[in-house]
Parts: sequence; C-alpha cells; structure tokens
Amino acid sequence: MYDFINEIFDKYQVRKSYNDKSKFIEYLESIFNKLGIKFNIDNHGRMIKSRNIIVGDIDEADTIFTAHYDTCAKLPFPNFITPKNIFIYLLYSLFLAFLIILSASICAFIAELLFHKSLISRLIYMFILFMDIYLMIFGKPNRHTANDNTSGVITLLTIIHGLDREYMDKTAFVFFDNEEAGLVGSSAFKKKYKNLNDKLIINFDCVSDGDNIMFVCSKKAKFDKKFEILEENLNKEKENYKKNVLIENTKNTFYPSDQMIFKNSIGVAVLKKKPIMGYYMDKIHTNKDIVFDKRNIDFISKVMINVIENDK
Repeated sequence: MYDFINEIFDKYQVRKSYNDKSKFIEYLESIFNKLGIKFNIDNHGRMIKSRNIIVGDIDEADTIFTAHYDTCAKLPFPNFITPKNIFIYLLYSLFLAFLIILSASICAFIAELLFHKSLISRLIYMFILFMDIYLMIFGKPNRHTANDNTSGVITLLTIIHGLDREYMDKTAFVFFDNEEAGLVGSSAFKKKYKNLNDKLIINFDCVSDGDNIMFVCSKKAKFDKKFEILEENLNKEKENYKKNVLIENTKNTFYPSDQMIFKNSIGVAVLKKKPIMGYYMDKIHTNKDIVFDKRNIDFISKVMINVIENDK
C-alpha cells in the first residue's frame, strides 16, 4: 500500500474550505516534487474560486485522467444515485425537493400565525429555501469522504505512481475543484483548454464502495482509438480481481459528475445492486461514507496503466 493512502485518510480527508484545500494542494506538491513531475495550479473564478491541479501537459496529452478533490457538506440524507434507473433517481430527487419546500412552508405558516403578515411569511419562506440549498452546498463539511471522492483522488495518485515516466508526455491528470458546487472547476477547465474533443477524458468519482464497476461512455468515446484497448484490458483484468464490469453509454445511463460536460469522455463509478432498484450508490454526503475497497482502486489503476502503456 502506498504511504499517501494512509496520509490522505489521516490528515486530508476533509477538503472543503479554502484552507483545507490549500493544505491538500501543498501535500500534493510535495508528492509531485519528489517524483519529479511537472504540475501547475490553474486559478479560476471570482465568486467561487477554483484551483484545478494540473499534472502533465494538457496540450500534448492525448489522454486526460480526472477526479474532483473537493468534498461535500454533511447531510442528514445521502446523495442517492441510480444511473440505470432514472425513474427512482428522479423520484428520490423530487422527495428531497419536497422536504426542502415542506420545511420552508412550515416556517412560513408559523410566521403567518405569529405576525399575521403575508409579506413576512413570504420572506421567511424564501429565506428558508435559500438557507436549505446553501447548507446543502456550503454547510458543515462531511468528515467522512472515503468514496466521494477520496477514492477518485487516490486512483489518480495510484496511476501516477505506477506509470513509467516515459509515458507521462502523452498523459495528463487533473484534480478538479468545486465539483460539489456544480461542476465549477471542470467547466472552467473546459473553457480554458479549447482542443479537448480530440483527447479522451476519463473521470473517477466514487469508485470504492461496491463490486460493480461502471464505465459510462459518451458516443464519441466509443470511437476513440483507446476504447478497444480499454475493453480488452477490462475483460482481462476482471478475471483476476473478480469484479463485475459494465460498459454503458450516456444515451441510457446517467451519472452526474465532471465527465458530463466533455464530448469525448468516460465516467467511472462503483455501484451496488439490488433487485428492482438495479445499480445504485448510497452513503455519500453522510457520515457513513467510510467504505474504502482498495481492490477497486487497484483494478481500475492497473487497467488504466495498461491502456496507456499498450497504446502504440
């Protein structure tokens, strides 16, 4: 096991505030300096400041591996995702929206009873709505982020450590900031770099809790020259790791993460499975996000290193 895995869990599992992120960036810089790897920090935004960490040369790379390093606010309910069952995903989202509206309505009703002024009750209704949404994004940090997205960060670092230096020229790695605030970091990255459609972008988000590893591919990604190499290595390595591998497309699978905004992209996630519900992800954004199955990271990293090194 690499030393950085324990260090990240012990010291840098919370990466939400500007100071938290600064400490983590300094830690990553120490790793990259020891490895002698080129990196830089891209600063973006005024209202929401994002710092994307870039390893390698984006212009020269033909494959870009990504993961968001920011972490979320702690919530009383999980962010529940069912990529292949859009009905349940929408139903759950509507239920959460109902709870938010209900809390605001109850507060407005109490205000109406106390003050007998509709203006005050409306203002309180709008204030509670705003505060609910604000706390969901900018509230108290979740201190348990094993799956979302410490797992993705560790996957990137594992690939970097395992990749022969001769292959770094054609490969880049991006640690996105502010995915939890609405794909802010990756959107800024897309705006800055104009030639991304010709590069395969593979994004890792929540890859440690479950035995079903899903690759959600855009239409363009399936025609990329590396896709055949990826498929071949997935089929070979899944026998060694005993993992269920699913290759899906964005037409019938929805996975909300940074890869969504890129045309030539693959989103990688790990899921559980139950009858009727199908494949699902739970626990993230809560204090139950503590499951870290390193076998998933080992499998994914091995496959990705093979894809890079077998691309002639």
